[in-house]
Amino acid sequence: MQEFATPSITTVDENATTITKLQHYRKDRPTLPLFRKRSESGQWVTVTASAFADEVDSVAKGLIAVGVNPGDRVGLLSSTRYEWSVIDYAIWRAGATTVAIYETSSPDQVDWILTDSAASVLFVETPANRAAHQEVISNASALKQTLVIDEGALNDLRKRGADVPDSALDEREAAAKSSDAATLIYTSGTTGRPKGVVLTHANFLAETAATATAVGSGLEEGKSTLLFLPLAHVFARVVAVGCVENAVVLGHTNDIPNLIADLDVFKPNYVLSVPRVFEKVYNTAEQKAIDGGKGKIFGKATDTAIEYSRAVEAGNVGLMLKIKHAVFDKLVYGKLRAALGGNCEGAISGGAPLGERLGHFFRGAGVPVYEGYGLSETTAAVTANNDEHSRIGSVGRPVPGVTIRIAEDGEVLLKGPMIFSGYWQNEKATADSIIDGWFHTGDIGRLEDGYLFITGRKKELIVTAGGKNVSPAQLEDTIRAHPMVSQCLVVGDKKPFIAALITIDPEAAPGWLERKGLPASTPMSELIANAELRAEIDAAIAAANKTVSKAEAIKKYEILDTDFTIESGELTPTMKLKRNVIHDTYQQAIAELYT
Repeated sequence: MQEFATPSITTVDENATTITKLQHYRKDRPTLPLFRKRSESGQWVTVTASAFADEVDSVAKGLIAVGVNPGDRVGLLSSTRYEWSVIDYAIWRAGATTVAIYETSSPDQVDWILTDSAASVLFVETPANRAAHQEVISNASALKQTLVIDEGALNDLRKRGADVPDSALDEREAAAKSSDAATLIYTSGTTGRPKGVVLTHANFLAETAATATAVGSGLEEGKSTLLFLPLAHVFARVVAVGCVENAVVLGHTNDIPNLIADLDVFKPNYVLSVPRVFEKVYNTAEQKAIDGGKGKIFGKATDTAIEYSRAVEAGNVGLMLKIKHAVFDKLVYGKLRAALGGNCEGAISGGAPLGERLGHFFRGAGVPVYEGYGLSETTAAVTANNDEHSRIGSVGRPVPGVTIRIAEDGEVLLKGPMIFSGYWQNEKATADSIIDGWFHTGDIGRLEDGYLFITGRKKELIVTAGGKNVSPAQLEDTIRAHPMVSQCLVVGDKKPFIAALITIDPEAAPGWLERKGLPASTPMSELIANAELRAEIDAAIAAANKTVSKAEAIKKYEILDTDFTIESGELTPTMKLKRNVIHDTYQQAIAELYT
């Protein structure tokens, strides 16, 4: 049985909460820049510690005025924006617990979350959000207030709380403990009803202290990052809290179509994202190069970046490779860094596997992507790569305070101060996941020199009719690297061979059609039957098959004429496949693969 631990470097005071550091800033460093928010004119404006703390207090007083008591749950359904952080901290300042809800959640999901958490107040972002969930809101028995951010909810709360004295906030802060619940984060629910993960203030403080040490320069005071991931997800949430704890300047944006333009203006030092975004950055750059007749140059630049990264890891970069790399740095890599704002020193990826090829490419291009690993139940990262200790293909070493054990069946087991103590009002699920003090992640992995490698999920393992265990992740990640592929689902459980369902990226299709001299109006049904496209997908399948044994290789595939989306319920908000939903929706297509 393998085991590896990194010693703890901090102890969380029992009276500390996520509000404590902000109060210290207001008293001792009031002019410290904490945020940059977009003004009505579109400019990025600095928000100091004292200004943010004052905003938080005024909203917290409003929450007290509308009847929010210590320990109450307050729902927050919104995209990523500055107000998200203000409301989150105001809920904590009032002694309550934030219930994070994705803005893309269906009415059924919102109904379950509001009912299970018994939230007394709900924030929604827009009038459209309220309309979409009006029936659910009306039926939520514990819900007393629904507040719409875009209808001036924060200003309204400030007015309603004007007569609440400062002493009311101070009393609640004095009574708060680090063991109090800071938030409920409902698991994505790839199978069954989502479970409410209870994370305490101590979990957040232990996590942000550990990751600041593990990540290093990415969370140093004065650095900046632009957050565009959904704040209902634990990764983004820890980034937001970690920035405040470590005085990193944080910006928010939900304008994903204009993300590159925002990065150009904001110029973050670090980018934090999920792998699909890095895949899209690479695929878009490749597509632009091909469209501009520079596809061969980009291909050589990619190969050089990967070769250079591997040589750096081996500690043996030859002279000719250095020269080639310098040439492509001017031709290609510099433009890629400019697209990320020009000041980007690196990136942090989490939420799903990045893939070794992309990891080497970005490092070779001068933007190292440090991969980490964690779950909602672990308050995000329990392992991380950094500039001192990095092994591409791994998810890094344990952050301080974490012990990793690999069980006999390969499951990753964890201990540490950032790991949750249980699910909200669900003793059975808690008992099933925390056994003898070890959290059972459900992930399969191995340890090498302290580095953790995740090889699959126990529940996702495919067992073919011949008894071969196949983890679909490696195949799916490799196929998704093709610029025309949006998603890939590997199937084959209890079947004679492995097969796959593939979807086409609708954003990449127009450029491909133009290069082939085909009309942009070509229906998807015709595009997926195109012989040249089929040949490209054949090549992507062949490349993926080279990464696995013959028994694990994909023998047949089908290209679907519609993509998997969050809206259709086939993807989680962090772009993970909801395998059971896709299997149900496309059971006929899967059956035909084996006919």
